[in-house]
Amino acid sequence: MKKRKTTVIKAFKEFIWPRKRIIAVGLILIVISRLSSLVLPLKSKELLDDIIPNKDFDGLVSMILIVIAAILIQALSSFALTRLLSVEAQLLISKLRAKVQKKVLSLPISYFDNNKSGSLVSRIMRDVEGVRNLVGTGLVQLFGGTVTAIISFFLLLDISVKMTLLVLAPILLFAIIALKAFKYIRPIFRKRGVINAEVTGRLTETMNGVRVIKGFNAEEQENIGFEKGVDRLFQNVKKSLTATAIITSSSAFLLGLASVGIMGMGGVMIIEGTLTTGDFLSFTLLLGFMIAPIVQMSNIGSQLTEAFAGLDRTEELMNIESEANDNLRTIELNKIIGDVEFKDVSFSYEKGKEVVHNISFRAKRGTVTALVGSSGSGKSTIASLVASFINPDSGIVFIDNHDITQVSLHSFRSQLGVVLQDDFLFEGTIRENIMFPRPNANNDQVLKAVSAAYVDEFTDRFSDGLDTIIGERGVKLSGGQRQRITIARAILADPKVLILDEATSNLDTESESLIQKSLAELMKGRTTFVIAHRLSTIKKANQILVIEHGKIAEKGTHDKLIKTKGRYFDLFTYQSKI
Repeated sequence: MKKRKTTVIKAFKEFIWPRKRIIAVGLILIVISRLSSLVLPLKSKELLDDIIPNKDFDGLVSMILIVIAAILIQALSSFALTRLLSVEAQLLISKLRAKVQKKVLSLPISYFDNNKSGSLVSRIMRDVEGVRNLVGTGLVQLFGGTVTAIISFFLLLDISVKMTLLVLAPILLFAIIALKAFKYIRPIFRKRGVINAEVTGRLTETMNGVRVIKGFNAEEQENIGFEKGVDRLFQNVKKSLTATAIITSSSAFLLGLASVGIMGMGGVMIIEGTLTTGDFLSFTLLLGFMIAPIVQMSNIGSQLTEAFAGLDRTEELMNIESEANDNLRTIELNKIIGDVEFKDVSFSYEKGKEVVHNISFRAKRGTVTALVGSSGSGKSTIASLVASFINPDSGIVFIDNHDITQVSLHSFRSQLGVVLQDDFLFEGTIRENIMFPRPNANNDQVLKAVSAAYVDEFTDRFSDGLDTIIGERGVKLSGGQRQRITIARAILADPKVLILDEATSNLDTESESLIQKSLAELMKGRTTFVIAHRLSTIKKANQILVIEHGKIAEKGTHDKLIKTKGRYFDLFTYQSKI
């Protein structure tokens, strides 16, 4: 995919222009703040050249009051500026995070298969933070610094053209060095975002797999892996620090030389009588007001460079095509009947390596279709095609005689239920996990689902019952308990199309017998696809598809396939002996 860069014009249109009023107020405040800060150096000349020589005590009091007022105005305007723009910047960051998270969830399953969850979390939380330097005080300070530097420049010219020109040469040289450095830094900041995401992703995996790590005494190798990651991050930071150090040190050296030159030239002019002491003090203070914003602008420039690098990565993410393509998926199914048909469907995860080859079958409404076969034969891929997690490379999957790739995902999946082999539960209570597909379900509906899935068989033993906290991924529960909760969740969803991927794989014999009863109730009137290694659980299926090497090797009922004495007969008799 071609890498896109966030241009200044695009950033202006997207982030700055919609907030033009707030930023305009910020610009006014920064101008007031900077103008008030110039009062002190200007009044210094008056103090030395007029008030002190003339022993003007009234003028001294007036000058002090004016300077105090200017300092107060500067402090209040700076506070208002920070309060106004910093809050707006944080609001924008929160909105951008929500926007990016929404985009990430709209991406196809294949994207998540190829990217670590921790990496995606990093992209959502970290990459957008740089906009605070665009909308916040950073950009406004850049403007304010420019205004202050320009005003100071003309005031310096008014005092002495010679000394001003002497200062201008090193400042221009510094500007050239800074611009080249910023061009070098941007790719470094961009790479840092990538490394950060990778390190965060690995760390997230480590935390999630801590039981496996400890079980295999693998702490040391995980530590080494993480240390390598943070070292890569350090090396990247070191490069950017080197570049910023060059900017900082060159500014200190060049501007220091300018200051020395001013001391020499100013001293000569004072001795010759062409420059007053007040003019020299005023020039020195104004020089600081011109140089300080330039140095500050170099720091802000680094921040803006980092901001654009983060926005580059965000822009890449936002340009990935979403799963729900509204231009193609125009069919809304308000009520699904449940007829599913595969017609010459093929699919491959990698080009040239088909997982499913020209699959054709029909699952009528309210029937149970069982998918059996060896591991890697293509069963889960067929289930994913039914759920529209993936789309066929060729052929068509129909839902109620509509091409599923043209059906609105929201209208379809709102009537789809899944119980996956990976019995994923969210951190929280048992009740919250069951109510996940229908958060507005009433208590009676929840209890009915709980009873149907025999969840109450174990929750009744907990002091908090359904309000028991189960920990991350349900770590406090057994495999069978987690599976029953996922089944209760599917029962509460009340779907028209149901996918059961190894729904009883984590259950002991006693639990399985209970679950089989609840599944029988769950499957009534629903088009159900069952993937099961335990063939004893699918004897009553309306049709059994034996999948081998991505093709349908056999098709029929349990009794018919047993009589055929083909691949299904071999699998069933082998399991019966175990």
